[in-house]
Amino acid sequence: MTGHLDTATAAATRPALPRPYLVWLAGTRASLLGAAAMYFALGWAASAHGGAMAAVVLTAINLPRTVLLLLGGAVGDRFGARRVMIVGDTVTAALVLAVVSFHVGPRSWLLVMVAVVIGTVDAFYLPATGSMPRRLVSKEHLPRALAMRQAGGQISSPLGAPLGAVLVASAGLSGAALVDAGTFAVVLVVLLCVRPAFDVERSSREESLLAGAVDGVWLAMKGSVLRSALLLTAAAAGFLLPVMSLLNPLLAREHGWGAGAAGLVAAGQGVGMIVVSLVVTRRGAMSRMGIGASVGLCCAALGIAAVATAPASGVAGAGGIVVGAGSGMFACHIGPLLLTSVPETHLSRMQVLLTLVRSLALLVVNNSLGVFAEVGTATTGAAVCAVAVCSAGIMGLASKPLRGLRRG
Repeated sequence: MTGHLDTATAAATRPALPRPYLVWLAGTRASLLGAAAMYFALGWAASAHGGAMAAVVLTAINLPRTVLLLLGGAVGDRFGARRVMIVGDTVTAALVLAVVSFHVGPRSWLLVMVAVVIGTVDAFYLPATGSMPRRLVSKEHLPRALAMRQAGGQISSPLGAPLGAVLVASAGLSGAALVDAGTFAVVLVVLLCVRPAFDVERSSREESLLAGAVDGVWLAMKGSVLRSALLLTAAAAGFLLPVMSLLNPLLAREHGWGAGAAGLVAAGQGVGMIVVSLVVTRRGAMSRMGIGASVGLCCAALGIAAVATAPASGVAGAGGIVVGAGSGMFACHIGPLLLTSVPETHLSRMQVLLTLVRSLALLVVNNSLGVFAEVGTATTGAAVCAVAVCSAGIMGLASKPLRGLRRG
């Protein structure tokens, strides 16, 4: 009984997150919603010109974002994340306002131009915004801060596509662009008012940006903690994320459940992730963050197995909750682990490596799983994912650098 009272007292007396961080977080979650609506609107407008043009527009976003990402991380560490975000918000808001004022309709060349600019800005903006929590909160508060950020993202992101659909139906591409510009204007005002509370050392100006980008990769390769954490991230991205996006619909069709069951499993995953994120926001993360991340993967593997072997859609939905809870636990521990294990001069570059590891793992495994499910069954593909995710979790628990790492 005393232990429960001590836990409750600790949770009640735990200091609130800094107000500047909460203001920044609210602004960025609003911009995330606007950006998701704009992406949907761009894809919808491009589809009117045919599938080939839709693919070109999506490529025009992803290609410059991927190619320039390492450079974007070096720029963020050199000139400061806040400055990079201010420039990025200004450029994006000006771009989408130009789209609003363009009255000749969604021409194909205009869509490609907008996509290229968005992808280019993202290459510099994403590393900067990923490193901002470390600049606004202390290391002790970082797990709770990132958990709250994750919960906000889980709420904002799924609402973007429906909002984009409503805006396109009522006001066309210009309407979606206007809302997107408004959300980025909000973030711009927030950034002008909020300043980093913690001085973070910047990278040397004597080092070229290209050398700085390469140095970020070399740092991750030679550091045992960073290398192990990035390998866990690759395993989670390659074998955990595709379960919901790729295998979930295939499993529902294979079992004859229909689209409603697939939606139930996806909703369960979102609920599980939000609940765990809110619990970490309230009570904090485990003191051994490497163990927390690894246990999260093992938990998610159990959920994947439950979804794959579920006899009914309701059981699959419960399995989706377990998958989401494990995913949330992994994310709430791996993010702070990476941000606190890297030198302050490399914060933005670490976000770049995190993004690249996820993207490359998804690119390779998504296509492989698709072929595997086509040749075999979706259930077998899900079983492979469950084994791979569980193996990664066990390897994380067995890793001495990760197992011995303590928060703070």
